[in-house]
Amino acid sequence: MISQQQFEHELQLIIENGIREDIGPGDFSSLACIPYTATGRAKLLVKDNGIIAGVEFAQMIFAEVDSTLKVEIFINDGAEVKHGDVVFHVSGSSQSILRAERLVLNSMQRMSAIATKTNQYVKLLEGTKTKILDTRKTTPGFRACEKWAVKIGGGENHRFALYDMIMLKDNHNDFAGGITQAITKTKAFLKENNLDLKIIVEARNLDEIKEILQNEGVYRILIDNFNFEDTRKAVDLIRDTCLTESSGNINENTIRQYAECGVDYISSGALTHSIYNMDLSLKAF
Repeated sequence: MISQQQFEHELQLIIENGIREDIGPGDFSSLACIPYTATGRAKLLVKDNGIIAGVEFAQMIFAEVDSTLKVEIFINDGAEVKHGDVVFHVSGSSQSILRAERLVLNSMQRMSAIATKTNQYVKLLEGTKTKILDTRKTTPGFRACEKWAVKIGGGENHRFALYDMIMLKDNHNDFAGGITQAITKTKAFLKENNLDLKIIVEARNLDEIKEILQNEGVYRILIDNFNFEDTRKAVDLIRDTCLTESSGNINENTIRQYAECGVDYISSGALTHSIYNMDLSLKAF
């Protein structure tokens, strides 16, 4: 996984790019009708039910736009919220509040939706050993926030990007000449380049599970698009040799049954690519 320093750098890039994209040469709407010296306050109003996420990130945005803005928080990241709740107040320069408004709302609405969906999956897994993982199926340029939201919702992060873990999927294995060839070449590459990265290998059927198990050094096997019966067989074959991960068309209706097959992890792209933003607004008062 990436370091905390790398993660914080990614967050800073998101903020800087968001401000550049939204404000550009200036917020002419505010400049046109609101005096530079005007001050005001606004509240973050919840208009939906779910898990709130992005409160800490909103603080970072406000601080970047104007370090003199003051934020008073009433509800923290990870808390359940309902329609009508007020998450925080922000006060200070009216122009600054308006410059930060859209980036704060866009970020928090999406992060809260992801945290809410993740939490739903976490609750469906209660009583099993299985943990929910996100994937790289994220919004370009916003990955750090989306993976942060998964953590806020109670899930765990898969690899952040292509550089912090080896994941040999079907195309890698086919292009490399087969599973064993891909694993062998990967271990040699890591040794030659002095890289300490975990290796995950995808299996499409039970025969591929057996082939992977003939190779040492695999951290986790991705049991991809298996039915329940074959997933149980795969887990029985793998036992304690390495960790197991199920993936592929797993949803609210099937996630519990896959967990009961005994897998360690279930990864779901739906946590980040199939969500509806939570309805939030920032209102002056």
